[in-house]
Amino acid sequence: MRIDIITVLPEMLESPLGCSILKRACDKGLAEIVVHNLRDYTLDKHRKVDDYPFGGDAGMVMQIEPVDRCISALKEQRHYDEVIFTAPDGEILSQPLANRLSLLDNIIILCGHYKGIDYRIREHLITREISIGDYVLTGGELPAAIITDAIVRLIPGAIGDEQSALSDSFQDGLLEPPVYTRPAEYKGWRVPDILLSGHEARIADWKHTQAIERTRRLRPNLLND
Repeated sequence: MRIDIITVLPEMLESPLGCSILKRACDKGLAEIVVHNLRDYTLDKHRKVDDYPFGGDAGMVMQIEPVDRCISALKEQRHYDEVIFTAPDGEILSQPLANRLSLLDNIIILCGHYKGIDYRIREHLITREISIGDYVLTGGELPAAIITDAIVRLIPGAIGDEQSALSDSFQDGLLEPPVYTRPAEYKGWRVPDILLSGHEARIADWKHTQAIERTRRLRPNLLND
């Protein structure tokens, strides 16, 4: 899988994309993540990529020309399955969505910035808009990193134990059950006896019951969905 990220602040992505599972996936050749500085695609001598909005609103708006040039240049090299825009009013990122995106070959992610982007970009160049929550951030770089992480960790081989990703919260519509490790007792706080029993069927039933209980208590909307 290849993910191309278009941004005006590439330095914001250096750390999250350069360590942990994402770095290992790239080192293994399972993923390729390329960050593009949008300012490299403007003809403005000051490398400006924004301008004042028509209509007199406050703030600055990302221009269509450099975005179109960048996306067009990338599309000349390969086919892209999705061109994603990180938008606070987009589709909420979910585990099922991450699962679907992880099966694609090539993705572009455009990071929003300033007041927003020229709406013609959303109308003609973007195929999917994704939000990480109902709030506004300074720019789309952090959402782009989160989307990338959610996708890449699902690629077979990215995580040492592939079953670990399949048992994460939300994979089956439920929250993950409680997990414990050694020591079995600490300050009088004991690990549930069932987990020490070695009885796989009973342990599986306990985990499923706990997942339902935690979901009902913490995220009842998931059960309604």
